[in-house]
Amino acid sequence: MIIPYQQLDTTTLNNLIEHYVLREGTDYGEQEFSTEAKVEHVKAQLKSGEALIVYSELHESVNIVSKAQFQAMQDEDYSEYQ
Repeated sequence: MIIPYQQLDTTTLNNLIEHYVLREGTDYGEQEFSTEAKVEHVKAQLKSGEALIVYSELHESVNIVSKAQFQAMQDEDYSEYQ
């Protein structure tokens, strides 16, 4: 289930993004970026629809994924029922 980022409290959203950035160790190439810069980058991706906040009922967890990753997950779920 997709959770619109606008529905989250600002503090909750910031904590979720910061946890994601620190956990993922996102690769930004040769240049290093601060945690704050990475958080702002992810916020921009959420606002543009490039990234989504997804709740998994099965795992009872929340994660941030790219739109492409979400679509791939949907395709996998659908193919299990064919």
